Amino acid sequence: MIINICFHGVGTAGAEREPGESSYWIGRDLFLGVLDEVRGRPEVRLSFDDGNASDIELGLPALLERGLRATFFPIAGRLEEPGSLSPADLRTLRAAGMDIGSHGWAHIPWRRLSAPDQEREFVTARDVLAEASGGPIADAALPLGRYDRAMLNRLRGLDYRTVFSSDRYPTRESEWLQPRYSVTAGDTVATVRGFITHRPGIADLRARASSAFKRRR
Repeated sequence: MIINICFHGVGTAGAEREPGESSYWIGRDLFLGVLDEVRGRPEVRLSFDDGNASDIELGLPALLERGLRATFFPIAGRLEEPGSLSPADLRTLRAAGMDIGSHGWAHIPWRRLSAPDQEREFVTARDVLAEASGGPIADAALPLGRYDRAMLNRLRGLDYRTVFSSDRYPTRESEWLQPRYSVTAGDTVATVRGFITHRPGIADLRARASSAFKRRR
């Protein structure tokens, strides 16, 4: 089974760009502790959402020190904004052996978008990120984790290799829609360890049932 762990901001959050953003920022010590916990666990896959500058300032050096890899999902419309990654940063991440995916253009939910907004979020954002990073964009991370059948069908039709949600349960590597555990300010190394090492139980069954419902609605 595969366990996907997701980070957002590392360090001190600046002014929130949207309500609740600061709760997804974690301290440097917690971040490093989680990396130390997952080192040597090949079943754990790492990713970073939102394209915060801390990805390159704190995230990349810590990954390289531990021989870890991750996929970074920046927001195309925020490239080069203060506190965000730049195209040069994306190329640095690629050169270091990291993968780059798409988190869309504006960090808005992808359910029930108009046709022009779908084009911007699904296609234009991918094209901009591919050009900025100097390589193809094969994967997507759903902003706010929300999805439904029509949206997933659209992404399949655009040949995204893998799509990542915010559902919390272990999964098979072959699954196209991959759940992830987002590490938040309320976590500790122990809570993340508990998720990685727990025996499957009723909570996982509920999370899978919820995902199945969202895929059919």
